[in-house]
Amino acid sequence: QVQLVESGGGLVQPGGSLRLSCTAPGSIFGSHAWGWYRQAPGKQREFVAGITSSGRTNYEDYAKGRFTISRDNAKNAVYLQMNSLRSEDTAIYYCNAVPYYLPWAQGTQVTVSS
Repeated sequence: QVQLVESGGGLVQPGGSLRLSCTAPGSIFGSHAWGWYRQAPGKQREFVAGITSSGRTNYEDYAKGRFTISRDNAKNAVYLQMNSLRSEDTAIYYCNAVPYYLPWAQGTQVTVSS
């Protein structure tokens, strides 16, 4: 069974930064595009940012200029650097393939609050 593992969340003040990490099995990592998704309380899960196997990136409008997605194929890892965090960024953040098809892992909680 494919297992994704997210980490790096936490409590941060508005304007602060966090770096999320996700690891995936090496057997599939290199050939897939990967993305970060999030689900805020009472809302549906939504796409945040994605990165192709060749490193091309795309972002939702609210993430542009604040978030940066990257990947390290040697470590089978994908990252999300989040800067200038806002209260509305509070959510559980998940990684998955793009388009998503793998079982969702537990995610990592990001709370932006003063």
